[in-house]
Amino acid sequence: MFTKSLILILIVLGVWVAFRVKTSPSPRPEPSSPSRPSPAVPTRPGWLPAGAPRALAYGLVSVILAGTGLYLFEGWEAGRRPVTVRVINANTGEVVTYLVSPKDVTGRSFRTLDGRHVTLADVERMEVSPSGGH
Repeated sequence: MFTKSLILILIVLGVWVAFRVKTSPSPRPEPSSPSRPSPAVPTRPGWLPAGAPRALAYGLVSVILAGTGLYLFEGWEAGRRPVTVRVINANTGEVVTYLVSPKDVTGRSFRTLDGRHVTLADVERMEVSPSGGH
């Protein structure tokens, strides 16, 4: 949740900076007078140097892309980690434990890592928890 909020704040900040740069009044050239020499280095009004808005925009886009890539990679990696599935018989209290890929758990059935297909009976319940060994 924190990363989503951070990405949203960065996007809003980037749009604000882009809007601010786009709507800032452009410097109007003053009429040159023969008695006054022109400055050697042109000055730009505002609080940012000339190339800073573009550098900030590229930096912001880079941070957003890196954060999005990290978020997607973590989700992909979490989907590949095996989970422990405990099947509990409500009548007898017998517990059987299986290691399962999270993508293979569907409704009341699943496929174990060693290829067995398990479908739960009406008197059984399933508990899914992260696997401690992998």
